[in-house]
Amino acid sequence: MFKKILVPLDGSDLAATILPQVEDLAKAMQAQVTLMTVESLFSVFENGFVPDGYGDYFDQMRGQAEKYLTEIGGRLKAKGVTTDWIYKEGQAPAREIISYAETNAFDLIAMATHGKGEVAWVIGSIAEKVVTHATIPVLLLRVLKAKKLVDKAEYI
Repeated sequence: MFKKILVPLDGSDLAATILPQVEDLAKAMQAQVTLMTVESLFSVFENGFVPDGYGDYFDQMRGQAEKYLTEIGGRLKAKGVTTDWIYKEGQAPAREIISYAETNAFDLIAMATHGKGEVAWVIGSIAEKVVTHATIPVLLLRVLKAKKLVDKAEYI
């Protein structure tokens, strides 16, 4: 049924709470998992204006995200899940997630309902945008509190 699962992650503990469910589903369906991080340039600089000298900052953000994705991917692979990852930069993370999933023929997008925290309550969550605009199934794990729901060390 599901052979390609896209898992958007933002580096937060909340976003990582989806990983045990993804692991179980991927094993049961013999599916490939692609971990994805989308860095929103507008979340860093308002109106898309990037002052001179911030290229190193973006390189550092990319390096941290790639390290995170590599570590989580390695843990999933060690548990027998076929895993790869992608890092993208864009203006709208939800749009990037949906576009990537549709362009690359994913069967499912799996994510937690809230990632980096309270900002989601103010401007609307990425998960809400994905679930309302995606043309493929979306599995959401509802996370209400910032408590330790999964041993993150198990995946990173």
